[in-house]
Amino acid sequence: MTNLLHEKIIVIDGLIISKFDRSIFEAMHAGGITAANCTCSIWENFYDSMKNIAEFKKHFDQNSDLIIQVFTTADIVRAKREGKTGIILGWQNLSGIEDQISFLKLFKDLGVGVMQIAYNTQNFIGSGCYEKNDSGLSDFGHEVIDEMNRVGILCDLSHVGPKTSHDVILASKKPVAYTHCLPAGLKEHPRNKSDEQLRFIANHDGFVGVTMFPPFLKKGVNSTIVDYIEAINYVINVVGEDQVGIGTDFTQGYKKPFFDWITQDKGYARKLTEFGEIEQLEGIAEISQFPNITHTMEKMGWKENRIRKIMGDNWVNLLKEVWGA
Repeated sequence: MTNLLHEKIIVIDGLIISKFDRSIFEAMHAGGITAANCTCSIWENFYDSMKNIAEFKKHFDQNSDLIIQVFTTADIVRAKREGKTGIILGWQNLSGIEDQISFLKLFKDLGVGVMQIAYNTQNFIGSGCYEKNDSGLSDFGHEVIDEMNRVGILCDLSHVGPKTSHDVILASKKPVAYTHCLPAGLKEHPRNKSDEQLRFIANHDGFVGVTMFPPFLKKGVNSTIVDYIEAINYVINVVGEDQVGIGTDFTQGYKKPFFDWITQDKGYARKLTEFGEIEQLEGIAEISQFPNITHTMEKMGWKENRIRKIMGDNWVNLLKEVWGA
């Protein structure tokens, strides 16, 4: 669906974890996405994280008519001007630095601008949201947060346990984010955040990206794009409209083996959760349908200024503060 407002504004997706290839970049372009945080490491160690980044560097070379790499917010503006999609490399775990703090600067220089503190379970830094005992941010973790602040990497807390998240919010000198989450006030789930958690991150200048991943929505696989917009509105009512954005968690192109891998500890150990059949929302089943989000916001009576903020401007403001450019 063509949407004139959507074509004018900056559109940022705070988390896409699809099976990246040219077809996905074409879908992002068709969906009018100005920039997206694209996951390139989850359970991987240093070596495999480097391999994944090398693969993305090939994507940039081979698909330069569609995508550019984002290092600063100026690159996001450039992507909009050139009609391309800016790719922000992101991690959903810190396993890729192993136990070496100095690797953070290395990966930042390669373009990794967003890193999640832990993915579902315990690592050297802290605990994930599926860990039975959330140990909080470790002493080593405090050093890691300091270095992430220094080099300009956004701390993501979406899959992180509540105690560790609380500690990171207090420890970080720069704003942190739930790049892709939903409110527990609409559905209780280990991955969803309570109103108290949402207010706490917002009160410390943090950010909330709202996901549309069906298992976390109130109506599950029966949810529609309207339910998604209502979830965004719920979060806005809790934290205000200046600290909220989109973080879809699109998994386009992946099949059951991928979901088995991400729902086991370290990708192979104990089973953490079961999603069942993943079906995307009616109205936005594919990345190319991104304009439907803007269109639905308009249909539901949202003003242009609010739409601009939620669809991208708030993300730009956050990233500029964290990255320093």
